[in-house]
Amino acid sequence: MAVFRSGLLVLTTPLASLAPRLAPILTSASRLVNHTLYVHLQPGMSLEGPAQPQSTPVQATFEVLDFITHFYCGADVHRHLDVRILLTNIQTKSTLLPPQPSSVQNLAHPPEVVLTDFQTLDGSQYNPVKQQLERYATSCYSCCPQLASVLLSPDYGTGELPVEPLDVPLPSTIRPASPVARSPKQPVRGYHRGAVGGTFDRLHNAHKVLLSVACVLAQEQLVVGVADKDLLKSKLLPELLQPYAERVGHLSEFLVDIKPSLTFDVIPLLDPYGPAGSDPSLEFLVVSEETYRGGMAVNRFRLENDLEELALYQIQLLKDLSHAEHEEEKVSSSSLRQRMLGNLLRPPNKRPELPPGLYVLGLTGISGSGKSSVAKRLKGLGAFIIDSDQLGHRAYAPGGPAYQPVVEAFGTDILHKDGTINRKVLGSRVFGNKKQLKTLTDIMWPLIAKLAREEMALAVAQGKRVCVIDAAVLLEAGWQDMVHEVWTVIIPETEAVRRIVERDGLSEAAAQSRLQSQMSGQQLVAQSHVVLSTLWEPHVTQRQVEKAWELLQKRMPQAHQA
Repeated sequence: MAVFRSGLLVLTTPLASLAPRLAPILTSASRLVNHTLYVHLQPGMSLEGPAQPQSTPVQATFEVLDFITHFYCGADVHRHLDVRILLTNIQTKSTLLPPQPSSVQNLAHPPEVVLTDFQTLDGSQYNPVKQQLERYATSCYSCCPQLASVLLSPDYGTGELPVEPLDVPLPSTIRPASPVARSPKQPVRGYHRGAVGGTFDRLHNAHKVLLSVACVLAQEQLVVGVADKDLLKSKLLPELLQPYAERVGHLSEFLVDIKPSLTFDVIPLLDPYGPAGSDPSLEFLVVSEETYRGGMAVNRFRLENDLEELALYQIQLLKDLSHAEHEEEKVSSSSLRQRMLGNLLRPPNKRPELPPGLYVLGLTGISGSGKSSVAKRLKGLGAFIIDSDQLGHRAYAPGGPAYQPVVEAFGTDILHKDGTINRKVLGSRVFGNKKQLKTLTDIMWPLIAKLAREEMALAVAQGKRVCVIDAAVLLEAGWQDMVHEVWTVIIPETEAVRRIVERDGLSEAAAQSRLQSQMSGQQLVAQSHVVLSTLWEPHVTQRQVEKAWELLQKRMPQAHQA
């Protein structure tokens, strides 16, 4: 079956009778579209007859909002699809206008295929319904010149047209500001300006529900706060968060696609209140079940500052039916970041100068990250481990390549009585002194790199295919130039401090000082190919390492697998 990068799904079945068919429709669509699936709601439209079908406004009711939520919820099963429900023809009661000649909308990804759930008994290649579908799609959106069309009904049904549409209301997912009971057919009020906020990392379907509801409610402008800086510190695996500019880019593209008539003001959110707490022109705020209390706090803050309360719209959380151990039960960015652990994040380096048949990994991480435990696990899976600390000890030993240069640079008062180098005295000499530290590293790093290359030759002699250089200073020393991939182990700084205090008997201040002298986890991840974390129980770390190892075996060049 053909696979297209982007497609347009035109839904013509009345929403109430569409609910039981959502899953099979999505499954059929997911087999045809590889990346972006735009969804255009036009319930009750006919694609039969000679007249050109016209787009008509759909009144925004709570049933429509519930449908949007349930559609995105169902789409989460097909995670390869970037689903976007287009809101162009969905209008609130206050803005419901007679049909106007509309211009063709440009989408971020011009549809290559148009699909519909329109029920017809004739699914032949030259069915007039398909021709009408293509005409309708191109009259609404800028599509690829060679637009293909597909009727989904033969895939998900018997092909028989329903005698009576089922009138089964969708479960309620939106709680409006007013506690008054609402019915599915109740129109949704429109507002001039409103706000919504979030981290919006790796824009997922729960984000899309939040944003879509806000876009339906807003008629002129939507203020979107995107969490940044201090608000990110408490996030799980913050090192894997997309940069602010990247999150804003994906967010802006999505918003302009789904409702281009709105003006969007996307701004950094630097405190819990943001513009919602201070902008007198805002009228509503969309929150989730999880952030509803925050919305209440915003309203208290506004009242304290003589501003009117915002109408709050609370969105039900989307359940993640396939969440794993330690992942959240809801669809969330933190779970998506956890699933990145062990995956390849960027293409490996080509290192033709390294020994043929040997694939070299550089393993690094901040102090206390659990890097050594990961090295042991990799050794258990068959990797040859080069411990840079042990190489350093060897280089410092009397007769070692670093012994004489270090003594000449720092004097004989750094020696024990037996003539060996006192590394504590040497360490105190260079700690906090950049010039002295550079003198030492200029001696040590090239020598350790040379010893590591000698160890690689030993790995080849032993028939090993994977070699791991375990080094906390891998990137500072520039040793990434002699590895195919950099693997980094990350841990929250608070947990790293706790482990250092427990392991080395240092004070918290001393442990924090040690971490401040190193590259941060964020800096390490920016140059890494694979990221792991020892934040959870040992068996979880083991699963991560095994996953990373299995993926490594699949991508290693055949020459290294011989």
